[in-house]
Amino acid sequence: MIEAEGLTKFYGPISAIRNVSFSIEKGEIVGFLGPNGAGKSTSIRILTCYMPPTAGVARVDGLDCFENSIQVRQKIGYLPENVPVYRDLTAKRFLRFAASAKGVAPKRIAAEVDRVVAACGLEKIAGRMVGNLSKGYRQRVGLAQALLNDPPVLILDEPTIGLDPTQIIEIRHLIRELGENRTILLSSHILPEVAQICQRVIIINKGEIIATDSPANLTSQLQKTAKISLEVSGPVDEIVPSLEAMAGVLKVTPEGDGKNRLTIETDQSKDMRPEISRMVVLKGHGILELRAVQLSLEDIFMQLVTEDPAEEGAKS
Repeated sequence: MIEAEGLTKFYGPISAIRNVSFSIEKGEIVGFLGPNGAGKSTSIRILTCYMPPTAGVARVDGLDCFENSIQVRQKIGYLPENVPVYRDLTAKRFLRFAASAKGVAPKRIAAEVDRVVAACGLEKIAGRMVGNLSKGYRQRVGLAQALLNDPPVLILDEPTIGLDPTQIIEIRHLIRELGENRTILLSSHILPEVAQICQRVIIINKGEIIATDSPANLTSQLQKTAKISLEVSGPVDEIVPSLEAMAGVLKVTPEGDGKNRLTIETDQSKDMRPEISRMVVLKGHGILELRAVQLSLEDIFMQLVTEDPAEEGAKS
């Protein structure tokens, strides 16, 4: 549904992105991640027909974003980071204006506005001035305008930035519902949010794509050792020597205050939890927690974007 092939963009002599390629299938919700200045905004502007690439091709539903920009725009609902709303209009008046600008037939405008108002939970505030709404409701109004004309593709740039925890949960739930029958590209700095919403992530750094896969697959590729979190009912000092002596245990590190919790790194070839639990019980300790620890999306992101250039060159 979304394709980028060799996208490159220069601003004068400076390259913002270089040879960016990825694809997003119909019905996928994909996170687009990268530090500030990595090239996310440039890539999104090309995909939304805001500007052409210097080289390469971007397509939406098989249509070239440069050659067929009008048709592509009809297939995309776009929510920029700064929601473009007229603060001196009511929410409903703004949506009627946006529907007209998007080419919705005049006879359909009222029904289409009612549809997106219901989809985004705006019934209670539809008659209020946009400038008097909370940021959460303004964000919902921005999402509603993106949904006008029922586009099959949504591109959302930082959809929950600046919202309070309750508003974030509401918008997150709404995005999940919207993703049931649409393709969504979601750019966000809030990595736990991406992990909860997206099936796959694309990570860009210094203008180049450095990873694209599901968080689970990236974890299996990047996690060099298995990690186990252990909490016992007695002092961990009494079991640390026995743990360190076990075949397959690579490192034992105190966790928290270091009295009852440990992180144990082991060889990935074998699940050490059964042996560890037996040893702990034989030492007379109760086990309060024994679980495998996976890399979080934050761990994956930091490991990829802070990778030493020399190491990166050695791998290529």
